[in-house]
Amino acid sequence: MDTHSKPPKLMDRVRATLRVKRYSPRTEKTYCYWIRYFIRFHGVRHPAGMGGAEVRAFLEHLAVERRVAAATQNQALNALVFLYRHVLDQPLGDIGLFSRAKRPRRLPVVLSHEDVMRVLSHLSGPMHLMATLMYGSGFGSSRRADYVSAISTSTVRSSQ
Repeated sequence: MDTHSKPPKLMDRVRATLRVKRYSPRTEKTYCYWIRYFIRFHGVRHPAGMGGAEVRAFLEHLAVERRVAAATQNQALNALVFLYRHVLDQPLGDIGLFSRAKRPRRLPVVLSHEDVMRVLSHLSGPMHLMATLMYGSGFGSSRRADYVSAISTSTVRSSQ
């Protein structure tokens, strides 16, 4: 038996800690991905020798260079917080301010009266009747546009 066994590697420790804390396999896979990405981003340096400044630079890179979604950036941050808090047992320190990924603004799609009339003029039979009834019944304007658009799209597809 080898009395000089090596301590477990970092990623093995991460996986073991995630499993002890009963994280899902999908979370384990995702956290391991972001931790490896973080290590590679900083030239394969061990995270124990890094801190808040390196985490901030990494999160900046994700938001500015890679243009990831806000949820993706939060996922990467959560993985790194887990690494420092539960695996390395070392305070992460002050991350400071960093560029947050922007959540996209959702603008409603609303057709003008003329646009709706133009769409309705291309419909016939039951599709025209359904679309006209929906439009005339005062369906919410953004939902109306979605339904009229869906009906006209399905009509075009079925006529081809």
